[in-house]
Order: sequence, then structure tokens, then C-alpha cells
Amino acid sequence: MRDNRPSRRFTPILLTSVLSLAVVFGPRLSAVAQGKPTPAQALKAAVAKAKQLESQLNKLKASAAKAQKAVSDAAAALKAQQAATAKIAVLQEAELKKKADAVAAQQKAAAAAAKAARAKAQGMKDEVAKLKAAVAKATNDQKAAEKNVKPQTDAAKKATAAKTAADKEAAVAAKALADAQKRAKAAMDKATKAATAAKTASDTLKKTNATIAASKKTVTDSNAKVKTTEAAITKFAPTLAKAEATLETQTLASITASKAYESVLIATNKMVSFSDSIAPIFAQRCVACHNARTAKGRLNLDSFAATLKGGESGLSFEAGKADDSTLVALIEDGSMPKDADPLTADQIKLIKKWINTGGGLNAGVGVNDPLIAIVPKRPQPMPPKAYRVPVPVTAVAFSPDGKQLASSGYHEVILWNPADGKMIRRITNIAERVYDITYSADGKQMAVAAGTPGQIGEIKLFSTADGSLQGDLVRTGDSVFAVSYSPDGKKIAAAGADRAIRIYDLATGKQLLAIEDHADWVMDVAWTPDGKKLASASRDKTSKVFDATTGDSLVTFNSHGQPVFGVGFSADGNQVITSGRDKNIRVWNTKDAKQVRAIGGFGDEVFRVVVAKDGKVYSSSADKTARVHTVGDGKQVRSLAGHKDWVYSVAVTPDSKLIATGSYDGEIRIWNAADGKGTVTFVAAPGYKAPKTAAK
Repeated sequence: MRDNRPSRRFTPILLTSVLSLAVVFGPRLSAVAQGKPTPAQALKAAVAKAKQLESQLNKLKASAAKAQKAVSDAAAALKAQQAATAKIAVLQEAELKKKADAVAAQQKAAAAAAKAARAKAQGMKDEVAKLKAAVAKATNDQKAAEKNVKPQTDAAKKATAAKTAADKEAAVAAKALADAQKRAKAAMDKATKAATAAKTASDTLKKTNATIAASKKTVTDSNAKVKTTEAAITKFAPTLAKAEATLETQTLASITASKAYESVLIATNKMVSFSDSIAPIFAQRCVACHNARTAKGRLNLDSFAATLKGGESGLSFEAGKADDSTLVALIEDGSMPKDADPLTADQIKLIKKWINTGGGLNAGVGVNDPLIAIVPKRPQPMPPKAYRVPVPVTAVAFSPDGKQLASSGYHEVILWNPADGKMIRRITNIAERVYDITYSADGKQMAVAAGTPGQIGEIKLFSTADGSLQGDLVRTGDSVFAVSYSPDGKKIAAAGADRAIRIYDLATGKQLLAIEDHADWVMDVAWTPDGKKLASASRDKTSKVFDATTGDSLVTFNSHGQPVFGVGFSADGNQVITSGRDKNIRVWNTKDAKQVRAIGGFGDEVFRVVVAKDGKVYSSSADKTARVHTVGDGKQVRSLAGHKDWVYSVAVTPDSKLIATGSYDGEIRIWNAADGKGTVTFVAAPGYKAPKTAAK
């Protein structure tokens, strides 16, 4: 048990410390006692000193206690270490005994294993002896058997060969039997079918022979009838011609008489001329919304017959009852024209007067004739004497001899000398915008496609010598964009915003064909060199080839995927060349519309293509350039740069020596085709004076 009492070793140390203090401070106390300080002072100093000594003594006690604790801790640690050492010794003893026991067990097991191995080895020795004896016996038996191997092998080979041969014969026989059975069945089936076919063929032959006989008789009889009928037609032809002439004369006389009577009625306010007074109002103010394609309210006013029919509200009017008519109600309350200025009071009064006086149609005018075709043909406005600003050059064309260049203007076509850019002549009486110009083969006539958007489209023929009007072929309700003479010069094709392609006989001015196969504006049209086909370019994203006689659609090309603007044929007519908004020229087969190649490299849409006899295609583009490519391989021959705006139009002389281009800003440039150098540049606006720029 631990003794908590102070150690005896502490007492001598304490006594020694007290004695030391006495030795140190004794003389000083004695001196005070000898009378130097006062008693009180000496006492006070002694008390202070005693407190100091007491404090030092306490510190020494604390140090001693700390030292004592350290000694006690060290003793406890030593005791614990001795206990651990004893425990380790016990553990080591147990581990060593365990290892010794294990080794003894292993030795015992090894002894048993050795004994078993010795026994097994003896058994193996015995087995080897038996095997040797067996080998010796087997060797003797082998030697004896080897003597019989060859005869037995030969016998086996013979037996195998005999079996193989027998198997083959059996297989052949089996196959022959199966084939014979199949052939027999097939022959029976064939014989049955042949018998049926023979009967059918015999019956068919009889019918065919009967048909042939009947056909021969029909042919013979028909030929006889044809000859008889043709003779009768020939004989009757003068009578028919006379009757038609008489009819034409009588019709003309009737129309003349009717017109004379109508003029009196009009003069006495008893009639209003539909073609002169009413049709122009409907054509300009109503037909845009009320036509065969967009008949709002199912009311169509693009012909007299359609006007009479009325719309979903019933008849448009009843003769003599203007105040009760649906047509008058619509125009008086402002419902028609919709989203536009209402008709004037005078126009409404005139329409009401027309209805009240009978609502009739002029003599000689067809009830189904389009309004645009029956309105009076009045001269177009004159162009400005001097242009204040240039207008886009949407069309250029060289004369066949290359000595004239025609360009589009405002209400006019202007002829220029391509050698120096000087104006030759102004041809007027043309709609607001000119979209296409083409010369006849002899250069004496010019065809112009023009229009005032939303109001009128026209094809007019002019003399190139003096600019006089020679023909007014086409009148449509919207612009005409393209015109082209047939290769034989006898017909002309036109196309425009009414989505139709029209062919006219130049000698008579009569329309021969109208092809309405496109879903949107037709922008260009071209003839094959033999004049048998027509190709079109349309805003409906397609180009088509048509039979020029029947109007039948032959093929459709839709690989542009964007509106198509220009079209032309190769010199042999076997390929079509088109251009469009997709920034490409595409060459494709006339026969099957399969693309041969695409010509790219343009920076914007391609407006026009002109395919020349020299195998090159000349184009104009919104990328401000004109380009020349070879049709055969699509390679670019030349790029003509210099315009500052879209290049709308392009033309080339028949000998391919000069190229003309026209741009949106009114500029025309003439280029030398051989080297691409510009020769002449001018603004195609008569009298225009460019503004002077201030000096910098």
C-alpha cells in the first residue's frame, strides 16, 4: 500500500535551508538591533523579510512535491515494465511449446507418408514386372499377327471397293428411278397443259383468223368509204368555203349593223358600252380579287359570262334593277374592292346606268372573252424625255448583225450603238416595265414582253427600222416576262405572271395554244432548235419541257429546289440549261430530266442564261458579275466583273464576239468576249445627268 506521508528525505533539506537563511540575514538583523533603524522599522523589515522567506519556502515545498511525484511515477512505470516482461516470458514459453508440438506432429505424419510411399513403390515395382511380362506376351502375339496383316488388308480393300461400287450403282439406280418418276410426272403434266394450250391456241387462232378477216373487210370497206368521203369532201370544199365566207360576211354585217345601232343607243343614253366603259373598271379595280383562280365570295368578274353568273350571294345583277343588285350593293357600301380605295361616284353611277339600260354586251364580243382582251387598246404613257434617275436594265438584246443593242426602259425600248454607246432610237407605246426583248431572224422586227404589274401584260411587235407598231399579240391581266420567236420565224411563244405559256401564229396573230401547267409565274421560255419542243423556267421551282404542237408536258426538272429564272437549249436540243435562286446553272437531259452537271461558283442567284451556238452559256447574276461557261464540261471560261449592282440581263452577238450586260443601277457594259475586257460603259437612261459630287 502506497505511503502518502511526506518523505523523511524532505526534513534535512528544509532545515538546511532555514539555517542558510539565518546565516545570510543574521548580521543585518544584528546591525538594526545595534540602534541604526528604529524598532518599528526593524519589525516591519523583519515581517516583510519573513513573508518573503515564507513565499520562497512555499515554492521550495511545491518543487519538492513535484520531485516526489516524479519519483513515484518512475517507480510505478518500472513495476509495470517488470510485469509485462514476466507476461512476455509466459507467452514465449507457450508459443515455443506449440511450435514443438506442431513439428512433432509433422514428423509423425511424414513418417506415415514415407511408409505409405514405400508400400506404393513396392506395388509399382510389382506392376512393372507384370507389365513386362504382358509386353513380352504381346510382342510374341504381334509377331504372330503381323504375318496375317497383308492378306487381311487385301481382303478388306477388296470388300470396301466392292461396297463402294455397289453403293454407287445403288445411288445411280435410285437417282435414275427418281428422275424417271419426275420426268414421267412432268411429261404427263406437260402433255395435259399442252393439250389445254393446244385447244386454247386453236380457239384463239380461229378467233384471230375471224378477227383478221373482219378487219380486212373493215379496212377494205373503210378505204372505199374514205375514198368516197374524201371525194365528197373535196367536192363539198367550195360549198363549205362559200358558206363560211357568207357566214363571215353576214356576221361582220350583223356586227357592223349592231354596232351602228348601239352607237345610237349610247348617244341617246339608252345603253352603256360594256367593253368601253364597264370592262375597264372591272379589269382595273375588281378582277385582281375576283377571277377564276381567286374568286373571293365565289364572284368572278374576269369575263361577261362570269359576271352574269354571280357568286355565293346569288346573281350579281338583274337587268333594269340596279338598286336591287348585289353587285351595286357591294360597291356602294365599300365592300368591293376590298382593302383599296372605293369606286368613285361617277364609276358607280356608270355601272348602275349600265344595269338599268339592260346590262348588255357589245356586238362582236364573246361572252367568255377575258376583260383584258376586250377593253379598248389605248396608247401607253410616254417615257420621260429625260430620266431623273436610272431604271434597272432588265433586258438587253443584240440585233442579228450585232450593230444594234436594244435595252429596257420606262415605258420604252431604247436602241444603242454598241460600238460607242450612243442612242439610235427610242421605241414607245409600251407598258411600264420591259422584261424581255428578242429580234426576228432577219433583224427587221422586234418582240417585246412587258407589263404594268397587276394591271396588264403584253407582247408587242415593232419595226426596228422606224419603231412603228406591227402587232399587238398578247394582253393579259399581269406582266409578261418572256418572249421567243420559233426557229422558223412563224410563231412566237410568251410566258408570264398568269402562269401560262402561249403560242401565237405571227401571220394571223391568233393564239394557237395555251399551256397552263405551272403553279406560279413562268419566268422564261425557249424553243428547241427544231422548233418541236418548248422549255420553261418557273417560280414554282420547276422547269418543264412541252410538246410545242399539243402542249403536252413531257418531263419536269425540279432539282433547283428554288425558283427557276432562266432557260435555254443546247445546240443539239438534247440538253436543257437552267438557272435560278439556288446560285447554280444546271444542265439536264431533255429526254428524261436527269441532271448531267451543276455549274456553281456564283455568289448569289443567277437571273439569265443565254446559250450560244459556240457551245457556251452566258449568265448574269445578283453577285454583280456575268460569267461564261462551256456547256460540255461546265468549266468557267471567263468572269466579267465591274458592275456595282445586280447584273439583271445579258446578251451575246450571234458571232459571239461581243457581250452586253445590264445592271440594277441602270448601267450597260459592252465586253470583248475574246479577252473579257470592257469596251464601252454607259447609263441606259436618255437625258440623265449624274449628280455632281462635291470636291473633297
